[in-house]
Amino acid sequence: MARLLVHKERILDNIRKLDSLLRAQNKQWTLVVKALGTDKRVLESILSDPAITNIDSLGVSQWRTLKLIKEINPELRTMFIKPPSARNADKIVRYADVSLNSSLITITALNEAAEKQGIIHRIIVMIEMGELREGIEREGLIPFYKKLYRLKNIEVIGLGTNLGCMVGIQPTYDKLIQLVLYKQLLEAKFKHNLDYVSGASSITLPLLEKGKIPKGINHFRIGEAVFLGTSPLNNQPFLDLHTNAFTFEASILELYRKDKQPDGVISDAAVGHRELSDGTPDEPDPHSSSYRAIVDFGILDVDADHLVPFDPGIRFFGNSSDLTVYDLGENPNGYETGDTIYFKLKYLALAKLMYSRFVDKSITGDL
Repeated sequence: MARLLVHKERILDNIRKLDSLLRAQNKQWTLVVKALGTDKRVLESILSDPAITNIDSLGVSQWRTLKLIKEINPELRTMFIKPPSARNADKIVRYADVSLNSSLITITALNEAAEKQGIIHRIIVMIEMGELREGIEREGLIPFYKKLYRLKNIEVIGLGTNLGCMVGIQPTYDKLIQLVLYKQLLEAKFKHNLDYVSGASSITLPLLEKGKIPKGINHFRIGEAVFLGTSPLNNQPFLDLHTNAFTFEASILELYRKDKQPDGVISDAAVGHRELSDGTPDEPDPHSSSYRAIVDFGILDVDADHLVPFDPGIRFFGNSSDLTVYDLGENPNGYETGDTIYFKLKYLALAKLMYSRFVDKSITGDL
């Protein structure tokens, strides 16, 4: 069975390094652990370490993960980092100490749920700053906030925005300073302090290092840099973070020399996809062949586009629901059936593998 190796100490070392950087800049941060899925062993191995104690909170996007974190350690502060569903208001209020919100209907449901539970639920209001993801329109901020101010079981503790996560809008100084100014406007008008201006993430870290983050941006939500050691701003390693905190292993189930082109009439029955390894779609060479390795994962487990083989001579050929085929060329490294192919992971590969029930997860302690 394919296996994902979780190098725990590398992850914890990344957490310590980022925490040191952010604390030196007087920034708080939320560790976004949604990529770790709902594997309790993996979560527990990370969240039980003292490296977590200085972090402001843990960010997740599924209420079941919120519940799992509270079962691991009720004292850990949690943040629900996507707009909640109104029908899950009771669960969000019960398991999330803070949630990010942009809908008055949902916030009203959270207020009602909090009232029933006899607690105050804290929220960060998300503002649309160009990414066209979640967030209220800027011109509607004051009337929106005025309505929230009347909800007795809701406490607004900050403003936030999401940049770079969907269409890739860069978190420039000008974008971020606007968020700070909105915070100052609300504080002046409503005489109510907002503790969080949450406009930064892994994509913003290189700007922080260069001193190009407004002082008023005081909260980061970071996942990718911790788990992959990179920033999505340039997809390059950040600082000296570990970029090998996870390794994906797949076993070769079959290895034969085969033609490079299919033989027969191609129908619409295929559930996977393939790429032409040689030639062009216009001029394929039907007489050529190469060694093909069938490995034990498929589309249901992970998208091969987000995997990078350690061996640069291995090329993706095609896949189906539960199998993937790689082209080994002339097999210069002498792979055999039963051998293992190793892969580096992009962020979406990590997230999907962690959620896959059919991929083993193995925790290692090596640094």
